[in-house]
Amino acid sequence: MHVNKLLLILIFLSLPLAACAPDTSSHSDVVTQAPERPVFELTTDEAYDLGTIGAYPDDHAEIYDYIDANIDAHLRALQRWLRQPSISAQNVGIEQMAEMLRGDLENLGFQEAKLVPTDGHPGVWAYYDAGNEKTLVVYLMYDVQPVDPEDWQSPPFAANLVDHDLGKVLMARGATNQKGPQRAFLNALESIIAVDGSLPVNVMIAAEGEEELGSPHYHQIVDRYFDRLKTADAALFPFNSQRPDGNISVILGVKGILYVEMTATGGSWGGPADAEIHGSYKAIVDSPVWRLIKALSSLTSPDGNTILVSGYYDGIVPPTAEESLLINAAIEQRDDVQLQELLGVSRWIDGKTGNDAAIELLYQPTLNIDGIWSGYTGEGVKTILPHTASAKVDSRLPPGLDPDEALAKIRHHLDSNGFDDISIEKLSAYPASQTSIETPEVRAALGVFKKYASGVAVQPRIAGSAPFYQFTDRLGLPLIPAGMGFGTGAHAPNEIMLIEPGDGVPVAGLAEIEKAYVDFIYALAD
Repeated sequence: MHVNKLLLILIFLSLPLAACAPDTSSHSDVVTQAPERPVFELTTDEAYDLGTIGAYPDDHAEIYDYIDANIDAHLRALQRWLRQPSISAQNVGIEQMAEMLRGDLENLGFQEAKLVPTDGHPGVWAYYDAGNEKTLVVYLMYDVQPVDPEDWQSPPFAANLVDHDLGKVLMARGATNQKGPQRAFLNALESIIAVDGSLPVNVMIAAEGEEELGSPHYHQIVDRYFDRLKTADAALFPFNSQRPDGNISVILGVKGILYVEMTATGGSWGGPADAEIHGSYKAIVDSPVWRLIKALSSLTSPDGNTILVSGYYDGIVPPTAEESLLINAAIEQRDDVQLQELLGVSRWIDGKTGNDAAIELLYQPTLNIDGIWSGYTGEGVKTILPHTASAKVDSRLPPGLDPDEALAKIRHHLDSNGFDDISIEKLSAYPASQTSIETPEVRAALGVFKKYASGVAVQPRIAGSAPFYQFTDRLGLPLIPAGMGFGTGAHAPNEIMLIEPGDGVPVAGLAEIEKAYVDFIYALAD
């Protein structure tokens, strides 16, 4: 999607006007007092004592040796996955990637490995019956974000090894989000089976090809195998969780999400209804583009940082005692400057840092414009008055906020402020998810990370979203979205996963990532 640069300029020019009330003379329930962004405080100054969790003590030397001996083949397995496009938004390579995943699971020895039809892209279900007491569910996503190849240093689906400040990295779409760490996990399973003949736990795979679309049909996969999934003991989402300094940041949850497309179209209110017209008619004809801009501007304060939708902040669950302990424990490992450099930004909103920034990130809902388009965006000049304009908008929702209620509040806000002609199409919506650090499975994973990482921090959640509620809320399972290794560039050009750390770089390479997954499987079995 190409964004009209002029359109973005118009948005910024229009923001100060958001403080002026639009014509709402026909409405009696207009909000007159603007909401304020809530302030959250931790319940304690004490920190969670991670010293109560010991490092995983066991050694699986024969399996480690197998990984080392086969690491070139394991790297090729990652590259094979990454060289297969699977762009869900454009339906590029989806069927091929689903079948590749299914076939790989079958080849690993899963007794069941099948495609699962949904109303969208197919899922993949697999089951490895090791005849053991405990069962692990693994959530996988095989789809990736779209790419603009011209923005990449190396072609996005070439999956080349590239020199990096940290060492040798694999550069490709999906390298870290999430094909790289997922295939590394399967390499670990393959290594256990090759050496021991079986796995120490039963493994269920419930994969989807629509995570990057907001998982609109993942519930159909869970529904189909619900009774069997509910017998599991825990769920895992393989994830590169290390930072460049070698510390690992383990997350225990995610925010929810509401993703919508908002559109203004000419009609009875004004504006051309059927097609673009000559731009000179703006003197006497309303503009749907300006209409959408004004509607969007009404949703937030002029700086875009406070949501003005009435009741939008109501119901947020403030920091709990456990969350406060975890946030305080992680402060020593939090590096705002490092993260800002990775993201290419100069400062956080209001200049906040440390715990203040962490609290904002974890507990504030967002209202973000992902893209906006209308009219002519090509080379040269084409003076038109477009008949329609659209924007994609996402809202990240902390625990306590329901996405359907959030949508209803946005709809009410627009209607009350004279924008009832703006259409809203819901594209994705699901609630937040959280797992406690006190669950045995989480503590087992943390013990493994203590064995490998230079330091361990635990976050109550990240600000991103994933359909983890399917496991934590519907199935009642603890979910661990974590793993060794470093990657960056998710949803951006030049996405990477570190494969071979350079001298002195304290981050796990591919072999160590796989060894840690081996240890986790055995730790869970205990």
